[in-house]
Amino acid sequence: MAGGGFGAASGGGDFEAKITPLVIISCIMAASGGLMFGYDVGISGGVTSMPSFLKQFFPVVYKKTQETGLESNYCKYDNQGLQLFTSSLYLAALISTFFASYTTRSLGRKLTMFIAGVFFVVGTVFNAAAVNLAMLIIGRILLGCGVGFANQAVPLFLSEIAPTRIRGALNILFQLNITIGILFANLINSGTAKIEGGYGWRVSLGLAGIPAGMLTVGSLIVVDTPNSLIERGKLEEGKAVLKRIRGVDNVDPEFLEIVEASRVAKEVKHPFRNLLKRRNRPQLVIAIWMQIFQQFTGINAIMFYAPVLFQTLGFKSDASLYSAVITGAVNVLSTVVSIYFVDRAGRRVLLLEAGVQMFLSQLVVAIIMGLKVKDHSNNLGHGLAIVVVLMVCSFVSSFAWSWGPLGWLIPSETFPLEARSAGQSVAVCTNMLFTFIIAQAFLSMLCNMKFGIFLFFTFWVFVMTIFVVVLIPETKGVPIEEMTERVWKQHWFWKRFMDDVEDDPKGKLHA
Repeated sequence: MAGGGFGAASGGGDFEAKITPLVIISCIMAASGGLMFGYDVGISGGVTSMPSFLKQFFPVVYKKTQETGLESNYCKYDNQGLQLFTSSLYLAALISTFFASYTTRSLGRKLTMFIAGVFFVVGTVFNAAAVNLAMLIIGRILLGCGVGFANQAVPLFLSEIAPTRIRGALNILFQLNITIGILFANLINSGTAKIEGGYGWRVSLGLAGIPAGMLTVGSLIVVDTPNSLIERGKLEEGKAVLKRIRGVDNVDPEFLEIVEASRVAKEVKHPFRNLLKRRNRPQLVIAIWMQIFQQFTGINAIMFYAPVLFQTLGFKSDASLYSAVITGAVNVLSTVVSIYFVDRAGRRVLLLEAGVQMFLSQLVVAIIMGLKVKDHSNNLGHGLAIVVVLMVCSFVSSFAWSWGPLGWLIPSETFPLEARSAGQSVAVCTNMLFTFIIAQAFLSMLCNMKFGIFLFFTFWVFVMTIFVVVLIPETKGVPIEEMTERVWKQHWFWKRFMDDVEDDPKGKLHA
């Protein structure tokens, strides 16, 4: 089945299972796909603030950053080509997701991860060896295809191979790896920015070869998931693999449940049409809006362009990379917080707490920038600059224990099995589309709206928090196959979609 994002889970009952070395190795290897994605997100912001890189590929921007006096604080990096360098990756990921959903289903998770690895390796070579803008963009597009394939196969692989009791934690492992990737990218950029001779950006882009190689080699070592083998009709092989990864001989209950689930899933001839049925409406609406909201918190804008943003605030080039490293570290630590709290405090608590914290943090940043950072003057004192960094950290941390992992977890655990793969595809696609839109528009918005861009995101944070209060039910501790009975039918608004009437023939989306 298709499905990027993090983890489609299997049945409610906890089956006999040891946590075998095979499972641990497989998960570490597969999660390197997340490392790769994070590295690509983190590296582009730092590279685009390196003078040697700008000089070679974006001379217009380079000139703008070098001219003193003329320099507009908010507009110096506003250039469609520069934004395309960052965002072409997401556009490619969006399109390749659909091909990936096909290979994940018909060729298996393992082969799909291998394809992703190959895309990553080739894309890295193009980027590191680039001599003109075309090579650079082609490299980014290939990396994007890798992201599309990896985000489809890896999370599915993780959740199918993980024993039920540690599934949630292994799910967030992928998100954790993304944040670690971003942090490493920031650290590497702060090192390569100092290289004399102006080839630092090549080192930055080239080092992506390490996680790319890990994923490619790793995908050859691991076994395919039992679910995938059974889905493709290889029952015996599937059962043998199940015994190996569970480390017990009696795997019959789980084996039979997978066989049954795959039979039900096979009966659905048109998974995307099935998704539009009335009974899948709540999950679909929540999945789509959670992806849109995740992007409209402004997180990617801040992560991509942290170095550029801090330079706008008047930090010097090195200092701005250090600030980006700090935000990267906060991101990693806070994701660990969510691994701990997600099954204890629950999903809604995290989302609501973070909503308040993100709202206040961005409001403070907007006010300071509005009062102190004018277009051509910048009188942000040392103290206020530190306040801005602290507020950005506060914002990043609250995002990393809420909308970051939960934006993926909630859609992946609420869809019924037959709609899960298609639902995941739609979620990944929506996410990439809005990531693309924000990546492409952010620098222009910063230029035109000035500090207002933070008010724009603050407004969206307010909207999404209301959305959580009203429409998102608590799903903590509910077995996946019991969601309909225990969650949707009890919810004041969504229960009207669950009366077991036959679908209205048109199956329109009343969102």
